[in-house]
Amino acid sequence: MIPRYILTALLFTLLVSQTPSYAQQASQYDLVVYGGTSAGVAAAVQAKQMGKSVVIVSPDTHLGGLSSNGLGRTDSGRQNAIGGIAKEFYHRIYQHYAKPQSWPHQTPRAYLAQREAHGASDSKNKTWWVFEPHVAENIFEQFIAENDIEVLRDQWLDRDHGVGMDGQRIVSITTLSGKTLAGKMFIDATYEGDLMAAAGVTYTIGRESNAKYDEIGNGVEVAKNVKNHRFRVPVDPYVTPGDPSSGLVWGVHDQGPGEEGAGDHRVQAYCYRMCMSRVPENRVPFRKPEGYDESVYELLFRNYEAGDPRLPLHPAPAPNGKTDTNNNGAFSTDNIGMNYDYPEASYEEREQILAQHRTYQQGLMWTLANHARVPKQVRDEMAQWGLAQDEFVDNDHWPYQIYVREARRMVSDYVQTEHDCRRLRLCEDSVGLGSYNMDSHNVQRFVSTDGTVQNEGDVQVATGGSYAISYRCLIPKQGEATNLLVPCCLSSSHIAFGSIRMEPVFMILGQSSATAAALAIDQDCALQKLPYADLKARLEKDGQQLVPAGKPKPFSPPK
Repeated sequence: MIPRYILTALLFTLLVSQTPSYAQQASQYDLVVYGGTSAGVAAAVQAKQMGKSVVIVSPDTHLGGLSSNGLGRTDSGRQNAIGGIAKEFYHRIYQHYAKPQSWPHQTPRAYLAQREAHGASDSKNKTWWVFEPHVAENIFEQFIAENDIEVLRDQWLDRDHGVGMDGQRIVSITTLSGKTLAGKMFIDATYEGDLMAAAGVTYTIGRESNAKYDEIGNGVEVAKNVKNHRFRVPVDPYVTPGDPSSGLVWGVHDQGPGEEGAGDHRVQAYCYRMCMSRVPENRVPFRKPEGYDESVYELLFRNYEAGDPRLPLHPAPAPNGKTDTNNNGAFSTDNIGMNYDYPEASYEEREQILAQHRTYQQGLMWTLANHARVPKQVRDEMAQWGLAQDEFVDNDHWPYQIYVREARRMVSDYVQTEHDCRRLRLCEDSVGLGSYNMDSHNVQRFVSTDGTVQNEGDVQVATGGSYAISYRCLIPKQGEATNLLVPCCLSSSHIAFGSIRMEPVFMILGQSSATAAALAIDQDCALQKLPYADLKARLEKDGQQLVPAGKPKPFSPPK
């Protein structure tokens, strides 16, 4: 059977070839935003508030990206580094939870009394930083409705033939359904960078070597691999323990980890940020998924049997007895090593990768709650939990989107690196601030020299303050697309991206991107020629924070 997206593309190509006036049928906008993420929504709001016509072309039906897909525990870093529309978003979260009717399953006092809920609310600045998925989605929809923004949902870019170019300018984009959107400016607000790639912009995937940008936190780290989320006890990786000829159990690759500090093609692991509940009337028990294979969890069983008693989850509390559940420990929700092909994969191939990730994670949850090889105290703990019944109600209570922590990254005339994050280098064209740890999840699972299994790639290094993000990181290099901005897959090294890739920062950069687009339209210039002084003035007027705080943080010597 020919896949739907191929049939659609073939029919559309035939239609175009037989319709001479096709180009005149395209809908015209000042700004076309591809991607319904938090960055995409912020960009569209800013464009509309600057008097520009705008449309969001979203592959997703539900808006907000990870902010409305379970990542409710905001990785904010320094909260005073967040301004503009992003800060307004968290203010609206605060307003929501100030209403008594917003607490059907818990009191706010009971929630805030939990140790891990510390910092969720900032009453002085009237912001709230931990929230339920549907609350976030409702606020994004408020932004859309209040600003009368057109949104085309479930519309997928034709990545092979759907980007119309006139020299270095993007003229239009076309979706697999045949919709064509012409614009003066374009923003790629996806986590994958599909529009950027289809427009011929230079990008990279994976980890650079430390030598490339004179960094210490990039590339392979085995000698320094003493961080979190690793095996703390010796676990045998072979199907028949002690017998390499028997082959490796599921999830362990048969290659070495690579040379210390070297680059590779690997990207950090993905997972779904589940919203769980232990409120009996709002809890859906974990189900064994179709296609469940208990051999996938052999490392989990052996890790318990070797003496690691940890619950391999981090169910951080969210309001109303819910969680933002993240990876934790040696074998957890991160599906290590199974996403390498995702950034460049076709839509059909991506769906296969996502299906495997769903089965893996849903199977993990059922296993922890039910399997006899899981310690009883873990099973008893998991018996209290299930998926939140009032979240993702049209998707079996499972998040609509996976956490694409990293995919493509643009390579522009300015590449954000550790030097920026540590304030050893200060750009002169700041469009926003980052401040969160330089944070990478594991990228591979391999056999150590001692014959046991180990994870590699976890990095968590504090920046020690906020840092500036360069405007040049948002736009392609000279000689490439002159009317495209990329706030999510921006120009950055792997380890610097580990800090930048936070939802508040994406909202900040989405707003700054739309501001630059609107000003470039007004001045009839390429984005690469836009005077920074004009951009800076408007960003400051709209409440963006541009000046970093904190002393330079020198590199620490390897341990």
